[in-house]
Amino acid sequence: MLSVGSIAPDFALEDQTRRVVHLSDYRGKKHVVVAFHPFAFTPVCTRQMQGYQQSYDRLSGLDVEVLGISTDLGPAKAAWAASMGGLSFPVLADFNPPGAVAKAYGAFGPHGLAERAIFVVDKSGHIAWSKMHGMDDDPNLAELMGVLKTLA
Repeated sequence: MLSVGSIAPDFALEDQTRRVVHLSDYRGKKHVVVAFHPFAFTPVCTRQMQGYQQSYDRLSGLDVEVLGISTDLGPAKAAWAASMGGLSFPVLADFNPPGAVAKAYGAFGPHGLAERAIFVVDKSGHIAWSKMHGMDDDPNLAELMGVLKTLA
């Protein structure tokens, strides 16, 4: 996993609306939560993204954007976002080549999918915080919010 202080690798991935999102688009403008997760339509991943959605106004107030990333295909990401009533943030398909972005961050697991890993990228493009979670573990949103408040 990339360490705190490292420059976050840039990427260009399609979101659930087929818009290409570049991490570098946020540099100098917003902090970014890069939230790798194993699969769409699974209970823990769904709860994780719903937690970000429920906290979206607070996150926006801290100058934070969330980018959810998994190796699912783009149409699956679109259907998943729709099944949750829509999301205010991008969920990105790290599909072609599979897991290339997760590999760049050291968050690609031995089973050919992204691990549940969260990186906070500050406005300067550096990793300010990171944490790896077990596949079945719900990330602690309060812990993440505490970290983000220190960046504001």
